[in-house]
Amino acid sequence: MVFNPDAMIAVLVVVLFLWTGALTILLFRTKAHYNKLTHGITTHDLTSVLERLLQREQALHVASEQLEKTVADLTRDGEFHMSRIGLVRFNPFSDTGGSQSFTLAILDGHNNGLVMTSLYARTGNRWYVKEVRKGKASGVELSKEEVAAMKRAQIIGQT
Repeated sequence: MVFNPDAMIAVLVVVLFLWTGALTILLFRTKAHYNKLTHGITTHDLTSVLERLLQREQALHVASEQLEKTVADLTRDGEFHMSRIGLVRFNPFSDTGGSQSFTLAILDGHNNGLVMTSLYARTGNRWYVKEVRKGKASGVELSKEEVAAMKRAQIIGQT
């Protein structure tokens, strides 16, 4: 293999030409981006623009923290709202037609609330209300329909 200094110089010139071209393109793109960012701003104004942007960013950060606190407070307070509702219709007596009786469970985020049952018969309508604490009836036993209504309410609260 013969070493040809002229060919080596030619390859070096081509590589340097390509490298210079790439750097030139990169420089023009960077300058265009800079000009776009500072359009209409003199050198004296650039500092004040950057300071205003920094102040705006700090104000947005404070506002964002306040919003996060408000959302956390609302979420915590929302757990005490009666928002979980379950309804079960049933027929308790064989002598009546249709499922006109029902049980309604109304619970909050901690499964506290009440279970209301309406039993319909030909002779009249009776209402029963039972208090619920942490998913359990307070001092009384729940019927299977009341338990089913509470489960529906708890499922609705999870979605």
